Amino acid sequence: MTGAAGVEDGSAAWLGALPGSRHPVAAAAVVSSGNLTTAYRGTGPDGDFEIGSLSKGLTGLLYAEARTRGEIGDGTTLGDLLPLRDAPAARVTLESLSTHRSGLPGLPRSAHPTRRTLALWRHGTNPYGEDLDQLLDQARGVPLGKPRPRYSNLGFELLGHALAAAADTPYAALLRRRVTDPLGCDDFYVPATADQLRPGALTGRSRRGRPREPWTGEAVGPAGGVRATLTGMARLTAALLDGSAPGVAALEPVAPFGSGARIGAAWITVRMKDRDVTWHNGGTGGFRSWLGLDRAAGTGVVLLSASAAPLDRYGFALLAEVGAAADAPDVR
Repeated sequence: MTGAAGVEDGSAAWLGALPGSRHPVAAAAVVSSGNLTTAYRGTGPDGDFEIGSLSKGLTGLLYAEARTRGEIGDGTTLGDLLPLRDAPAARVTLESLSTHRSGLPGLPRSAHPTRRTLALWRHGTNPYGEDLDQLLDQARGVPLGKPRPRYSNLGFELLGHALAAAADTPYAALLRRRVTDPLGCDDFYVPATADQLRPGALTGRSRRGRPREPWTGEAVGPAGGVRATLTGMARLTAALLDGSAPGVAALEPVAPFGSGARIGAAWITVRMKDRDVTWHNGGTGGFRSWLGLDRAAGTGVVLLSASAAPLDRYGFALLAEVGAAADAPDVR
């Protein structure tokens, strides 16, 4: 990648489109024709963000890579890899987890999601924090629903840890070994506790600007616990576009997912103005993230914000703008 530029005052039009009052700390990257442009507001290249459910996209890459390596197959179940005993969740295939159609709920009732959500709203507390043993205890008591499309944090938590078990290593180490290291960066990490945050870790804030505790925890890592800098996210975007990213087959849609959308291993593809957009977003108590690819045009966009204010529409709009510019004839 060439042509990198950092703009700290947000003067780049495509970062300036984010309202500063709602996104005072933000970063953006555009990858087009192998060139990278970056911009920062209220932070710099060392600032690391919670990427929330974009972590699922990374787990999707790990899933596709594990299939390529022959570590898992079509019929591999959670019970083959995790000590779930005779729990219903043991029968769930990793393939169904990768496309959110396993029958697992979004979160287990034993995690008291309503109570934790209220604590987040009122006090900004981390609603996660479980270790792997606690996650498995919760999963053993979860009944299965119909195997229809249903977004599941629990499902991707279990998927990531099952992939790690197949490789005989913790999830954080698996991500580092198979995605981060091959991409040549150490910008991604999975803090199990707040004291594992790096010096550049930003503090997330609610839509009203109130500080939020970091979302850390061993269990949540594969579904929403990864942190990264814009540099790392931009490098990932470039590798997804040129096909050099490990597990890039995760981008290929294999099943319907909602109205007009299709899904691969976590990654969603939608048709927008005669263009296919492959994307994923993320949100935590104090952060928002968005990564989108127009693979036909060879363009990609990353937006990161240390605010819980919505971000998606800006990402889609910027990607459409960049893709149109890439298609425009070069008049000399």
